Amino acid sequence: MSNEKSCCCSAESCCAGVAITPIVPVASTSLNFRDILGAWKVRWGIGRMDYKINPGIYAIGDPDHTSPVLVSANYKLTFDTLRKELSGLNCWILILDTKGINVWCAAGKGTFGTDELVGRISKTGLSRMVSHRTLILPQLGASGISAHEVTRQTGFTVVYGPVRARDIKAFLDSGFKATEEMRAVKFTAWDRLVLTPVELVTAAKTSLMVFGVLFLINLFAVRPFGLADFIAYAGAVVTGTVITPVLLPFIPGRAFAWKGWLLGVLWTAGFVWLNGWFAPDFLFLAIGYLLVLPSLSAFLAMNFTGSSTYTSFSGVIREMKAAVPLIALSSAAGIVLVLIETLSAL
Repeated sequence: MSNEKSCCCSAESCCAGVAITPIVPVASTSLNFRDILGAWKVRWGIGRMDYKINPGIYAIGDPDHTSPVLVSANYKLTFDTLRKELSGLNCWILILDTKGINVWCAAGKGTFGTDELVGRISKTGLSRMVSHRTLILPQLGASGISAHEVTRQTGFTVVYGPVRARDIKAFLDSGFKATEEMRAVKFTAWDRLVLTPVELVTAAKTSLMVFGVLFLINLFAVRPFGLADFIAYAGAVVTGTVITPVLLPFIPGRAFAWKGWLLGVLWTAGFVWLNGWFAPDFLFLAIGYLLVLPSLSAFLAMNFTGSSTYTSFSGVIREMKAAVPLIALSSAAGIVLVLIETLSAL
């Protein structure tokens, strides 16, 4: 993306109202090792909040004033996913300043929005670079854009492209006509799985504080927290961050917290039973873990709502209002019981 080119127009085209195109970066449609490594890192939460490109306009191939204009976000992973599907095409990509957030989330937050699009059209001088007045926006960004307002303020008509970047070529070849397949929002097990590493890493970072507290308790506990307790905790984390998202459509119920809690109960009950903690001597520990660990899985599963097609913003708000107090109460009661078991002989 470091190459630049100057696209000049002929005297005839200038007379037709198309001005000289400014120098713009030319984006390659091939991803290099640095791009692939960067994508892997952000999937694991490394440098996620700073993985972005400069907003503005980019060229693919050798576009001219008749070439289509695609609109996207300045999250580099989104930009890379789009550009690698554009080999052999000549087009413009108008990148909005979404603060390094993907199209779908940015539309919900308002950064992939009408004001930003209108402002970016003006800042880039797009109306002088192309003779047509059509913008192709990603379908998942529709919630953030008022199409009629964009047309009123800029003269550009908004057309929504397919859900997946790999369908862009077919969409352009068909004259901007999308099939039902192109419009369908799929959320396969693989789509869900690739989103889990960042949640797992975030939970692991938080867990470091938990382990620090357990270490301090172990200095004077009659029953120190050991390997079995660590496995029980780690299993609850994996249940909430990985297993629940992967099995999402197969778990009964609609609420994410419920789905995570249900799998958390199955994990915890099985682990407690295998370790013989349902015996009278460990009853407080068993009940405590059955209150704490499923609640942890429920909370972590609920974090996945922002990455899912299974819910809406209003649905997330309603679920949080109902689930968070219950999770907090259950966790608090469970922690008390575990500490009573751990410190009972003092």
